[in-house]
Amino acid sequence: MVYQITEPTAPRVPVVISVPHCGVAFPDDIRDQYVPDLIKNPEDTDWFVDRLYDFAPAMGITLIKAHYSRWVIDLNRNPESTPLYNDGRVITALTPATNFLGDALYQGSTPDEAEVQRRLEQYYRPYHQKISDLLDDLQKEFTHVLLYDAHSIKQVVTTIHSEPFPDLLLGSNDENSAHPDLIKTALQALGAGDYSLEHNTLFKGGHITRSFGQPERKRHALQLERSKVLYMDDTETQYAPDRADKLKTVLKPMFEELIKVLQGLNK
Repeated sequence: MVYQITEPTAPRVPVVISVPHCGVAFPDDIRDQYVPDLIKNPEDTDWFVDRLYDFAPAMGITLIKAHYSRWVIDLNRNPESTPLYNDGRVITALTPATNFLGDALYQGSTPDEAEVQRRLEQYYRPYHQKISDLLDDLQKEFTHVLLYDAHSIKQVVTTIHSEPFPDLLLGSNDENSAHPDLIKTALQALGAGDYSLEHNTLFKGGHITRSFGQPERKRHALQLERSKVLYMDDTETQYAPDRADKLKTVLKPMFEELIKVLQGLNK
């Protein structure tokens, strides 16, 4: 199982939520290659992000989430391993050899090119193909569709940014991945809370946003990166329901407004 789909429980709307980094599983055939203590708690996981969107099915939104850890293969990297950023930050590879802190993930040698290609075919391409299929299916009913890629990050990751991250970081690939009205609506909704917000600064959208965001095909994509302390405890290890519920009071209205914009575009 490469991914899990949560189907809408209400009449569907033209929105798909993707959560590519919430997986924690490791395939049995490669599990023993990793440092055991690290994979017991794969820190680079976007913990509980899928749980934040438990309201989505009742809004008619389809959700897809990854089953395997990003340390198996990173679903949000370019399949050719082309860097997404060139500002000096640490960028983990398509098949990471280290975590974000630089700790080696493997007990011995790292995956060779043949193994990278095998993982691409077995774990990476099926996830991307399923997203494409979901959008294709929605476009049989709706003209304009939106893919929303959901992420989280520790409040401080000095190998990427020397200062604490803003609370919310919206990425639209320099406003190239979505219709201007969708970007404007997302920014207004996210800015309505008391969270700090930036757009296309530290994170502009990963490969999923950049590859599926094709407004000329009436396919739009946005990425939201959020600090883990917004919905987890101060140790960034446990889900914090009160904090999560507060964040949902911003997220849910954002989707309500995005759906309205899509309805207007689809008239």
